[in-house]
Amino acid sequence: MTEPDKPPVPPFTLETATKKVKAAEAAWNSCDPAKVSMAYTPDSKWRNRDEFFEGRDAIKAFLTRKWEKELQYKLMKELWCYQGNRISVRFEYEFHDHSGQWWRAHGNEHWEFNDQGYMLRRDMSANDYKIQESERRYK
Repeated sequence: MTEPDKPPVPPFTLETATKKVKAAEAAWNSCDPAKVSMAYTPDSKWRNRDEFFEGRDAIKAFLTRKWEKELQYKLMKELWCYQGNRISVRFEYEFHDHSGQWWRAHGNEHWEFNDQGYMLRRDMSANDYKIQESERRYK
């Protein structure tokens, strides 16, 4: 069975690439692994920092682990560039751990989509550093 299109679909324009980025930002800020995983193909390939995995079940498991550790998670994504069926973004997110320490992450993602608008590949690099709660940018 073919899945329905997930607009916007490639090839991307400035307007549609920006919509895709903002839709991803909203989905990730829901901290709902099942919802987020549905933006990806069933066999989507991921690199997240030093982890490599494939498929929606692995994506859901990864996001479940992530949001169990990263509390009060808040993300900002910004379109960096796009061409054809690819989009690159820069992002920042903040969270606190179970000890109450706040963190900020800065990074980049490269995305590749199929013709129906589902992400085939996600390649992410990021760095984290400690911040004070008073330094938070995203609430």
